Amino acid sequence: MFVKKYFSVFLLIVISVSVIAQKRAFTIEDLYKVNNVSVPVLSNSGEKIAFTVSESDLPKGKSITTVYVMNKNGSSLINVSDKVPGAYSPFWSSSDDLYLINKGQVYKYSFETNEPVQVTDFYAGVSDPILSNDGRYIAFTAELFPECGTDNDCNKRLDESSSNGPVQAYIADELLFRHWTDYKGEKESYLVLFDTKEKKYQTITSSDVLAGAYMLGGGPKFAFSPDSRVLAYVSSPEKNIANSTNTDIYLMPIGGKEAVNITLANDAWDGSPVFSPDGNYIAYKTHSIPGFEADRFRIAVYNTQTLQAEVLSESFDYTTDNLSWSSDSKSIYFLADNRGYSPVYKIDVQSKNITKVTDDKSVRGYQINKDEKNLYLTFTSVDKLPELYSYDVNASIYSQITFFNKKLMDEVDIRPAEQMWVDGADGVPVHVFVVKPHGFEEYKKYPLVINVHGGPQMQWMDSFRGDWQVYPGSGYVVAFFNPHGSTGYGSKYTEAISKDWGGKVYEDVMKVTEALEKLPYVDENRMGAMGWSYGGYMMNWLQGQTKKFKCLASMMGVYDLESMWGATEELWFASWDFGGQPWNSELYTKYSPSNYAKNFSTPTLIIVGEKDYRVPYTQSLQYFTTLQSLGIDSRLIIFKNDGHWPNNVKSMPLYYNSHLEWFHKYLGGNPAPYNSIELVKNNVFK
Repeated sequence: MFVKKYFSVFLLIVISVSVIAQKRAFTIEDLYKVNNVSVPVLSNSGEKIAFTVSESDLPKGKSITTVYVMNKNGSSLINVSDKVPGAYSPFWSSSDDLYLINKGQVYKYSFETNEPVQVTDFYAGVSDPILSNDGRYIAFTAELFPECGTDNDCNKRLDESSSNGPVQAYIADELLFRHWTDYKGEKESYLVLFDTKEKKYQTITSSDVLAGAYMLGGGPKFAFSPDSRVLAYVSSPEKNIANSTNTDIYLMPIGGKEAVNITLANDAWDGSPVFSPDGNYIAYKTHSIPGFEADRFRIAVYNTQTLQAEVLSESFDYTTDNLSWSSDSKSIYFLADNRGYSPVYKIDVQSKNITKVTDDKSVRGYQINKDEKNLYLTFTSVDKLPELYSYDVNASIYSQITFFNKKLMDEVDIRPAEQMWVDGADGVPVHVFVVKPHGFEEYKKYPLVINVHGGPQMQWMDSFRGDWQVYPGSGYVVAFFNPHGSTGYGSKYTEAISKDWGGKVYEDVMKVTEALEKLPYVDENRMGAMGWSYGGYMMNWLQGQTKKFKCLASMMGVYDLESMWGATEELWFASWDFGGQPWNSELYTKYSPSNYAKNFSTPTLIIVGEKDYRVPYTQSLQYFTTLQSLGIDSRLIIFKNDGHWPNNVKSMPLYYNSHLEWFHKYLGGNPAPYNSIELVKNNVFK
């Protein structure tokens, strides 16, 4: 019996290894065969799920989004986009009618006729629409000329005249005149209310906070009360929001004139309002530290009966997101960054007790059924592509209900991550993920690439990402980790990076690298490093502090802190993280990579977007100019139409290929599949 048991286990291992060996290595093209399954949108009855699937057409450089509807168990899948090509952002009415956006307008889809009916006809287009419970009102945002309001003809006329004028210039009288990739221009971001019965549009308020580019805090920016009589929305009382993180939640009675600020007492960020089903509470996320955008998001509630606000999750030392109510209005479900994952939790409104609902999963989004017996969620892991799942809360069982990526997973070796902990700065353990290369052999040594995340206050998770598969598919060990400043390991750990950019994180990077180079399969003579945004800054910092790496790759990285402060748009970030402005804080000098140019020697690939207003591309120009002047091998790639995040289909393939070229040149992994210069001249992707 003993022999049979262990022979069976041995045979299973042999079969598993054989199956993996038959799979081919992951390539850049494979990344664009991944079907990106969205978060579920559960109907009010809980019987149907709407969602989208995004596919890429790599040769044409575009993506295609398809809207699907299915039963909650995954059966009876309907492709709504067969009848409504180009539709996106599905949402439900309280009576389970399906709405979507198509050609910038809201449509209602009929399951009886399989035909869409147009609901809105607004010249400026409709963004982020929500529907009141009684079905009468639609609230949405739009970019309008202030002098026009909701007058379609006026907005159209000014649009045409402003685009045909002989003088092409921007005039600014206040800060935040440009944001992410766009200049503000003459239009304002408005919250608009549409009365479907009277067919009338009404502007509620204008605020930069309502703009799609304003992403601080995320989550919903407006919500209807359950009785459809009140509209809650987020705005800012500050005149200069470039220097302040303060936002507030306002309540406006439908048909009323005066909105009430319910979070006026807090000078920090408040937002993401969600009404409880009984209407007695508004759940929202809140900061306690003004000016600190990476402060931990706490869960608070506003009692609409007593008009009092209370923070519920002060004792929970992790940042929260994606709030939703239980059907009995007694609990709030939420996601939280936690040690490389984002599981679902819930908090009891009265006792403030917090319960972990799912195990460690990197959940992208979820919906809870009314009986709270099932969650519907989308999650990934390093080796698992996105799909929709049903989760039985009582039995703790996941059931996969979509299979859009099954074929690709059956054909391609999608590598898993192993985890380890390394003592970092101050002896605090750093969480490390390691992905071994395709065809890994235990007794071989492989080149290593470490990847430092941006943010800097965020976390790498056990979730799917192109970097974790493209480079291992070409023969590299890839390691990514969460140094000081990362979320998911407590507030103290997150806050440790502020005013210390080149301190503890650098020490973490070096100690993690030293631990990795001792692994028997890592070639300590062939190690490179890469990073994006703050990760790019760390690459530039490493350039002046160490000779350990054979090559570096710096993307959208900060090089000269003083000029960065004067050119970035959200000034609150730099002013907080460096303790003031360049003229009153010595940290701009202490931690600026530009001040250590005499130590530079490592070959570096630099990638940047010309329309990056967060970390202006001139930072990378300065860095490249310095490296070239010092005679250090370097390459500069500028994506002329991109900002801080290059276009996924048009630009990112070159991003991956150029990395493979650079790593092959200095670390000796597999050759890149294409010549990057030829890719720019002529798209040759298959």
